[in-house]
Amino acid sequence: MAMAESLAAYVDQLWDAVVTVDEHAAVRRVFDAVDAGVPPEDVLLDIIAPVQHRVGEHWAANKMTVAQEHAATAINDRVIAALAHHRPPAATAERGRITVACVDGEWHALPARLLAEVLRLRGWQVDFLGAQVPAPHLIAHLHQTGPQAVALSSSIATRLPTAHAAITACQAAGVPFLVGGAAFGPDGRYARLLGADAWAPDARTAADFLSRGMPDTRAPALGHQPVDDLPHLSDQEYSLVARTAPQLVKETLAQLEERFPALRHYSDRQRQHTAEDLAHITDFLATALYTDDDELFTGFLTWTGAILTTRGVPAHSLGPALDALAAQLTDFPRARRIIGHARRALDTGSGSGADTDAGPDPGTDAGPGPGSSA
Repeated sequence: MAMAESLAAYVDQLWDAVVTVDEHAAVRRVFDAVDAGVPPEDVLLDIIAPVQHRVGEHWAANKMTVAQEHAATAINDRVIAALAHHRPPAATAERGRITVACVDGEWHALPARLLAEVLRLRGWQVDFLGAQVPAPHLIAHLHQTGPQAVALSSSIATRLPTAHAAITACQAAGVPFLVGGAAFGPDGRYARLLGADAWAPDARTAADFLSRGMPDTRAPALGHQPVDDLPHLSDQEYSLVARTAPQLVKETLAQLEERFPALRHYSDRQRQHTAEDLAHITDFLATALYTDDDELFTGFLTWTGAILTTRGVPAHSLGPALDALAAQLTDFPRARRIIGHARRALDTGSGSGADTDAGPDPGTDAGPGPGSSA
């Protein structure tokens, strides 16, 4: 059997074990692959990673519940841990020390976990700090351990302001910084915008890059602030929207109830999900203000519209929510520009959504407007 066909067969076998929540069968499948001669790195990146990607696709297509998605992800995480102890890496000279972590607020740790295991297989000493690592704790760890580089992962674009703070702090500590994950854009545009030393689209590329050596890092000037990298932040639109997000959500929901009285009869669960969706929209608007990128917000709205459609909620239900939000931001020209761009994309059915490969955590099964089916 050709290697590609063999890998595809193992992917299907692992998928079957994952969707039936059979952890023991899942572990056996990856052990079988290693014992049959599949390199452990290929097992991680060409078997486990595609299964996890399929999990995300099934959730997005409404073929998997939130609970099923969480169970599948947990099994894949356990499989990675089991694989790490099945066949330890061959003894090699240590290549150095790397810290791998997720941005504060980022709970999707599996991509970072895969990178950490690939780096260990390649002879690095790896400190894997897991999900949601606050920047002060990350910096303290760097001072204690002195790694050659930091690899930071984030899947959701709303974590970009936090990632920017972490990048600046690590560079001030003199440690080179590599980032990856869907949050930074498919082409790494947000990594460059925020001043990261390097960006990688996947774990193999990241590992290859680190093996060649990170560039020398010059610490930013003392007192370096985000506005030094992003001058548009001086208008304070990002800060004001981020700070008043709860009030914006509350007022948007109230305006929708005035325009669509049917919302007043929503169940508590429907209202909760509608408020959560509005909160996600407001968070992405704030992030688009931070990056001054219309497409970031439009991409998220396009993605959200597709998700709602699979759940029986018309995508055009997003329009009134955007109108209500824009009505509160009459003195915010950049915010109105960004909302207007997204509104036009929704009206015309355009907008690729390419810049936001990952939306909020699974669970948005009600739309932010009339027609919610939750």
